[in-house]
Amino acid sequence: MLSRLTRPQTLAVCALPVVALLATAALAPLPFSVAQPGLTADVLGENRGEPVITIKGAPTHGTSGQLRMTTIEATGPDASVHLGDVIGGWFDTDRAVMPRDAVYPSGDDVQEIEQYNEEQMRESQDTATTAALDHLNLDPADIDVDLRLEDVGGPSAGLLFSLGIIDKLRAGDLTGGKVVAGTGTITTGGKVGPVGGVPLKTQAARRDGATVFLVPKAECSDAQAELPKGLRLIPVTTLDGAVDALEALRTGKGEVPAC
Repeated sequence: MLSRLTRPQTLAVCALPVVALLATAALAPLPFSVAQPGLTADVLGENRGEPVITIKGAPTHGTSGQLRMTTIEATGPDASVHLGDVIGGWFDTDRAVMPRDAVYPSGDDVQEIEQYNEEQMRESQDTATTAALDHLNLDPADIDVDLRLEDVGGPSAGLLFSLGIIDKLRAGDLTGGKVVAGTGTITTGGKVGPVGGVPLKTQAARRDGATVFLVPKAECSDAQAELPKGLRLIPVTTLDGAVDALEALRTGKGEVPAC
């Protein structure tokens, strides 16, 4: 014989599976990474006691400002990210929730990902060198450029590497003594490409003293969304354009692009 349930009892019984489902969802790992502003490094200076850029075969010039490449730090591919982390990331301007595949496109194996990121960095450095020497009309066969930056992977420092090489090889100070930061991939032909995590990178840049940030033009709206106070955005699409913009900013002559 079945007993009769009152309405409150019925609701309570029905709620049990819902509560269990919510509890399971809250504890289940999700395919996301939580990212935050990472380190920045002055490509015109040193990293771990060694120059980031070393050039042989051509005279170099001193610089007074900084060119800071920017990074993000994200939870590892094997880390568990839960519903609470995702919700918290949505409301915290110092963190961002990103699809894990967007952060780690090469898979879930930590060793493979590290190797992939190192390869991307090496390719980016080679490409940045080619683009910079081409901009200066210098023969790469005559000049040896060595780029060193520990514990950083991926291709997003390409633009800043190119600018650093140019600043060291040509007369005049490209930054005008300012702390300039930025991000962007670079091709051998000098085209600047978009990257991820720009709002977090602008926060890292401002935290470390930058007042100017070079951003791939396609990501202007992302950069503007949570732009820190005191940081000026300059959109770029090419290496030549980035150099021209910094020259205009330094001299006060010509147009400085804006988002």
